[in-house]
Order: sequence, then C-alpha cells, then structure tokens
Amino acid sequence: MSSEKLNEDALLQNKLDRIRHTFIVLSGKGGVGKSTVAVNLALSLSLRGMRTGILDVDIHGPSVPKLLGLTGMRVGVSGEEIIPLELYGHIKVVSMGLLISGNEQAVIWRGPLKASVIRQFVQNVAWGELDALVVDCPPGTGDEPLSIAQLVGKKASAIIVTTPQLVATIDVEKCITFCRQLELPIAGIIENMSGFVCPHCGKEVDIFSSGGGQNLAMAYNIPFLGSIPLDPDIVKSGDAEQPYIYLYSQTKTAQRFDEIVDRIVSSKEIWKSDTEVKANDISNSAPIDVKTKDDNQEKGGNGFMRFAVPTYQGKLCAHFGHCEAFAIIDTDNNGNIIKEVFENPPPHEPGLLPRWLSEKGVNCVIAGGMGSRAQQLFAQQGVKVVTGAQGEYPRDVVEQYLKGTLQIGANTCDH
Repeated sequence: MSSEKLNEDALLQNKLDRIRHTFIVLSGKGGVGKSTVAVNLALSLSLRGMRTGILDVDIHGPSVPKLLGLTGMRVGVSGEEIIPLELYGHIKVVSMGLLISGNEQAVIWRGPLKASVIRQFVQNVAWGELDALVVDCPPGTGDEPLSIAQLVGKKASAIIVTTPQLVATIDVEKCITFCRQLELPIAGIIENMSGFVCPHCGKEVDIFSSGGGQNLAMAYNIPFLGSIPLDPDIVKSGDAEQPYIYLYSQTKTAQRFDEIVDRIVSSKEIWKSDTEVKANDISNSAPIDVKTKDDNQEKGGNGFMRFAVPTYQGKLCAHFGHCEAFAIIDTDNNGNIIKEVFENPPPHEPGLLPRWLSEKGVNCVIAGGMGSRAQQLFAQQGVKVVTGAQGEYPRDVVEQYLKGTLQIGANTCDH
C-alpha cells in the first residue's frame, strides 16, 4: 500500500475518532420526507447540547441547504480542508448544494466519483469534535448510502424513514436487508406522514393509514422510534427555508420529534463504540442522560438553572418585549447546557411575559434591553434579570454568562 494511501486512511480515521456517533438516515422510497426528518432530528439533538453535524450525501438532489435557509451560501476552504457552514453557532453543515452554483445545476456523475466525493466529505472536512453526525442519504440502497456506511465504521447506526402505506414499507424492507448485510446496526424506524394535523382544529386524521412502520419494526424486531403526522406547518417552514423545530416548538408534531430524539439519546447501546466508550472518555461532551421537561420543573433545585433569552431569527434580540421567540435553555448542576428549545411568547400584554416565563420555571433572563417596569415584575417573581447582554446566539450568551465572560453594555431598552 502506498504511503499516500496510508496517509489518507490515517486522516480519515482521525476524523472518525472525533465523531462520537453517526446516524445514517435512510429510506427505501423517495418522497417520504426523509430530508425533513434528518434535518429536524439533527436540530433537536443540537438543542440538547450535543455538538452536531449534518452531512448531506444526496449528490443529485440535495435538500438540506433549502431546509436550513442556506440556499446560495458556500462552504469555505482552508488549505486542503473544507470548512463547513455553522448554523445557530453550534451545528456544522456540508452538502453538495453548498458547492455548486444555482439550483438548476445538474450533477452527472457515475458511482466511483460519487464515492470519492463522499469520502472527502468525511476525510477533508473540519468537523472537529462532534457528539453526533447526521447523514442524509438519497432514497434506495445505491452508491451513496453504501459509500457512507462502509466509511464510518462501527460507531454508526441507521435510522429508517417510511410512510404508513404498504408500497412504502415494502421498499423499507430492502433497507433493513441492506443494513443487515453491511452489519450496520439499526437505531430504529420512524413513520412519517402518519396522519394529518388539521390546521384549524388540531385534530389528527389518518389519510395514508397508520401503523405500517410500527408493524414492520415489530416484524423485524427493530426499535420503533415514533410516528410524525403530516403537518402543513412543516411544508410552510420548508418553503420559507426556516427550520421547523425552531419555529414551531410547541406543536404536536414538534413534540413527536422531541419524543423520538429522547428515545435515541436514551439508548445506551447506540453510544457504545467498538472500544466501549467510557463516560470519562467523552471530553467536554454534554451529558447524554438528558433531563426531560417534566424532570426540570423545580426551579433552581440543586444547581439546575433555566435561562430565557429573547431572540429574533435565532439571535439575541435587543428589545425584550418585541422578540420573535424565547430560547429556553436548561443547565445541569455542573453548568453544562443540557437542553435548548425555542418557544413563541403569548400575544403581548403589559406585565404578561414575566409571569409567563416564571410559570415555565425560568430563573434567569438575559436580554439586550428591558424596561424598568418589566424588571420590577421579574424581581417580584424571584427571577434574576441581566440586561445589556452583547452577543448573537443564545446558547453562546448563556455559556459566556456561566463562565463570567459575557460582555455587558448599556441597557438598550430602558424605558
């Protein structure tokens, strides 16, 4: 074997050693919403404090840039390394759609060239330390899923997406056979478009039937991760290039995503590597034993903190009362961020937000600016307020506050 090949293999292994686990999202059939599922699972993992990457290996029809609002943007290059785009300050993204110019551009490649590029997407990308890498594959069991499955080794598992009807589950069986032939563990099956959520009454109605994915999981003794209804807001957010899980965190569909990710992160088998990763070997990693909303209701108990940061388009908003959504961020006893969700505030009324946030268990609000009356109301609720905060992403703002490095300026909304 040539020295050049040995060097490339060593570089690839070095990158893989820094990725704790890889989730390969597969579907036997197109049109089942696989990319939407992959993107929102990755975002949900990152909201739990996990360092997350999204790799889109759909060479011919990359959807990830569109779903994340990255259309027209490009990855960077430094020497021989590709610099992924960073979203919300802690999600790294690489896709063929971030390399080509124009949505109409066709990539006409045969298998060997696709395999070579997919290898570069792992070997030559500056992923850094990741807790989870989510890989979005094209439908079927062809070159792309085969290439990535053979590259990532034993610290990987498949998440298979199907819709309920028989024509889809038949093709999913081929995915199961594919994984077993490659000895790729299956983390579970997700049934997408399982029922329809009425935008008017919120009632869920079966359109494509339901239960096909769950029945398949039972037949093959595979974990069933959950079902996701067909929600018009998912279509709306995708067309608007706005991540669904961020904008609609309180909907029934978002809660289903939440439950699925809870099952994924609570599976101890998934996080074991071929060398049995020990807890103290995970340097600087967020804890995997994630607290749920019900676990975290006691405000300030045993060092636990719940922060609220007003945001606009995912970034710190200068005016507390005019924010688009609040980032609600939980930390554990050691000051590690364990969860981050975005919640839309109720219709604005004087004095409402302090009571609303207090009822959600928030014990510290970090804002760019806040009126004196609102500060008084928070004080009456026993909620600490930090004003004049300077920064962009709420997670970073909270981390800097906990480390004592948060930059504080003038209260930009003192009226």
